[in-house]
This record gives sequence, structure tokens and C-alpha cells, in this order.
Amino acid sequence: MKRTILTGLLLSVMASASGQDDRPFAVQEIASFDEPWAMAFMPDGRLLVTEKQGRLLVVTQDGEKSAPVAGVPDVDYGGQGGLGDVALHPDFAENGSVYLSYAEAGDNDTRGAAVVRATLTLTSEGGALSDLSVIWRQQPKVTGRGHYGHRLLFSQDGYLFISSGERQKFDPAQDMQSNLGKILRLRDDGSVPADNPFAARGGVTAQIWSLGHRNPLGIAFDASGQLWNVEMGPRGGDELNRVLRGKNYGYPVVSNGDHYNGKDIPDHDTRPEFEAPKVWWTPVISPGGFAVYSGDLFPQWRGNGFIAGLSAQALIRIEFDGENAREAERFEMGKRIRAVKEGPDNAIWLLEDRSGGRLLKLVPRTTASLVR
Repeated sequence: MKRTILTGLLLSVMASASGQDDRPFAVQEIASFDEPWAMAFMPDGRLLVTEKQGRLLVVTQDGEKSAPVAGVPDVDYGGQGGLGDVALHPDFAENGSVYLSYAEAGDNDTRGAAVVRATLTLTSEGGALSDLSVIWRQQPKVTGRGHYGHRLLFSQDGYLFISSGERQKFDPAQDMQSNLGKILRLRDDGSVPADNPFAARGGVTAQIWSLGHRNPLGIAFDASGQLWNVEMGPRGGDELNRVLRGKNYGYPVVSNGDHYNGKDIPDHDTRPEFEAPKVWWTPVISPGGFAVYSGDLFPQWRGNGFIAGLSAQALIRIEFDGENAREAERFEMGKRIRAVKEGPDNAIWLLEDRSGGRLLKLVPRTTASLVR
């Protein structure tokens, strides 16, 4: 049995015994959804919100929800699968292009994640997608409905990064002929950049930016442009990794967790050829999403990371120090948190998990008192 390490400060900033909420933010409830999974802010300030069963909604910051956007591809709903992430093309204001990740059915009871690019036309009722093109698929499709990953992130130079889970199949994370258990880097049309680390090998191998991941559910760039990912470990060992070009993060050969059947997995420090996590958690936090804050509304947190904690039912604040990181603070939210984003108003926005999951807006307490 692996030792238990409580990384960071693990501060629970919530109501004290006297009932006083000491968190430095006020929580505003905006809207509720049926199994929300992801959100993206459009230039006009409205949000696109995905629901796992296959609905894409346009939502105002006051909580007014549109009818479901038409043209969303069919999703294979069940387990961890369904409609996943949503991301805007860097030139969305000009081209209207959006990207959706989702679970897609295959032959013989198999399935895998896919990413579609489409043009969004907004209407008074909501909108519609057209010119749909699937630009990426997990290969191979496998049985089961777990560990899709499928978070989407554009870099400043316009490349699309996709996190791909190993689908609870372990070995694909180390298989260079598979894009499972990897982080991928593509152009906006799904083609492979010539400077990818394994581009010369062709096929799905050319897509790979890093490998040896389990279920990466959050990816973000820090203030200096370094890529980080947060992923679920097995029984213990959730990880925050600094993601480097062409590096191997070791799963399932090494992990700071164990298999669910109790079988030991060697720790990262036994195999120094693999990249070790910068932060790891046992007990786990079950990360659901990740964002780096850059705004002025919470100036004390500028440059910090925020992890949406599912089993932790918390928002976890990360401080970076060059190539290293640490957990600095943990805010108990009382619900599973699926996603976190910084809004155009520099507020921190959260999506709760599961049926009835709420869209929440976090603002400083001083700001909240002024708007009353």
C-alpha cells in the first residue's frame, strides 16, 4: 500500500463553526443544467455550455438559456461519455468556428472520443452548427465508457491541443501506434504540424506531443506560456504535470497511486527516465478542469492556477514557481466541480457536475457588496 501524502497546504476555506463564510469570494448562482461538462465565453460575453447528453446551449451572464443549438453531432452517451468540451477558434469573431469533443460510437460495441469543427450561426432562439468536419478521433476505438479526456485548448500561436485518456486500457498510454493516453498537438484543421516531436513517423504517432498520461481532464498555459495538465491517477496519485514536448509521463509503468485491485504500481521516483508530476494527491481530488487566472478582479491570484475538484468538491488554487508548482489553498464548494474558467469580466466561473449542476460566478466580497 502506498503512503498517503497530503500535498500543499490543503486549506479548507469555508464556513467556520460560527457559520461565517470566510472565503474571499461571494458565490452567485447564474443557472442550472442537466449534466453540464464545459463552457466557453464568446466575444459578446455570452457562454456556450455543453451538456453530456448532447445539448449545446447559449447562455447569458444573467442565466438566460437558449433552446439547444441545432446540428450537434450524435453522441454516445453513457458512463463518462457524451458531449464534452467546447472551444472557440482564435478567430471566432471573424469565422464563427467552434470545436466540440464528444464520445462517438464505433463497430462491435466500441467507442472513442472525436473532435468536430463547425461554423456556429447565432439566432435569437440560440443557433445552429453547419459545415461540420471531424478533425480528430481516438485510435483505436475500444470497449467501455471511461477515460475519454478530450479537453481542448488553443495556444497563442493557434495550435489545438487535445487531451486523450487511455480509456481505462492501461497499455495504450505507452503505445506509439495509438493516440490514447496522450496529449496531441494539431493545426486548426486537424492536420499535423511539421515540428511535432514525432511528426516524421507519420500516422497517429505524428499527432503526439506527450505520452504516458492516464485521464487528462484539464490543460492550460501558465503566464509564461508553459503547458500544464492535471489528470486523474488510479487509486491515488492524481497529478499536475508540466507538459514538455516529446516527454513520457510514465503511466501505467509508474504512478504514485495503485491499481484499484490493490496491485502496486512502482512510484515515479523508481524510474527517473519518466517525467514526474510537480504536484500529486493521495487522497485524490479527481480533477475535472483547469484554468490559469490572468485578470484584475482577484489581483492576488494573477498567474495562479485553479483546478475543478470532483471528489474533492472544491476549487483548488495552485501557485507556480518557474518549473514547479504547489497547492496553495483549497476552497470547499460542497458540490462536485466539473469546470472552471475566467470570464471576460475577470470573475471566476464554475460548472458543477451531474444533473442540476449550476453555473456559478465567483466575485470578490467587496464587489458583491457594491452591486447589492
